[in-house]
Amino acid sequence: MTKIGVFGANGRMGQALIEAVEIEQGAQLAAAFVRSSSPFLETPIKALQPVHSSELTFSDEEAKECHAEVLIDFTLPQGMLVHLKTAIDNKVPMVIGTTGLADDEMAQLREAAKVIPIVFARNFSVGVNLLLNLVQTAATKLADEMDIEIFEAHHRNKIDAPSGTALAIGEAIAEAKGWDHDEVARYDRSSDHTAKSQDEIGYSVLRAGDIVGEHTAYFATMGERLELTHKAASRLTFASGAVRAAQWLKNKPAGLYDMQDVLGLK
Repeated sequence: MTKIGVFGANGRMGQALIEAVEIEQGAQLAAAFVRSSSPFLETPIKALQPVHSSELTFSDEEAKECHAEVLIDFTLPQGMLVHLKTAIDNKVPMVIGTTGLADDEMAQLREAAKVIPIVFARNFSVGVNLLLNLVQTAATKLADEMDIEIFEAHHRNKIDAPSGTALAIGEAIAEAKGWDHDEVARYDRSSDHTAKSQDEIGYSVLRAGDIVGEHTAYFATMGERLELTHKAASRLTFASGAVRAAQWLKNKPAGLYDMQDVLGLK
């Protein structure tokens, strides 16, 4: 049995994570953390999840003690870094799905992985991680004259753009092509006055309604087009993958892992 603690437990993703822990065999909810200013602090988890079997209440994320064996965090970067310190202080492994991390924040995460085991992924869906393998195969097998574009769509409240998953897809393609992703990525063509180059990866973004997540990698040339698409219908897809990662991470040595490691795709 893996005892799991969830940060941001009153949010949409936090609630999905609690549900996934409830469903997953071999997993048990040990803590559900919220901000000290949250109106849900010390209230029963059942206040938001009536079907949940746990008698736990929402706990203060600033608490120094941690009774979980693995922590899961899908909060914003600033909060995640605070939670990461809690994990380090308590020597507890951590699964991190926070996106939009800046270079210095990623550097802090890598330093933390020298002390505790961490699974960091921009997307914990099994299907998306298979997609990352498929786009690399397409990138290596298709001719160099292919145009490569990535489209992603999410709900109106998603802040970072392109999404972390879209960037992960682009980085996987760039790696397969032997390109430096930062040099070939194109996020805005409004000032371009030349034809598109085949040595670049273009990104397009849609934010609307309650779209959970859609990603498509396009490989196109004259006369044909290959589209590799993943569509998520529920946040539970990502939450279930994160719980799976947490179970895998328990008792692992310190290091920085990803979902490719968890799924044995490397």
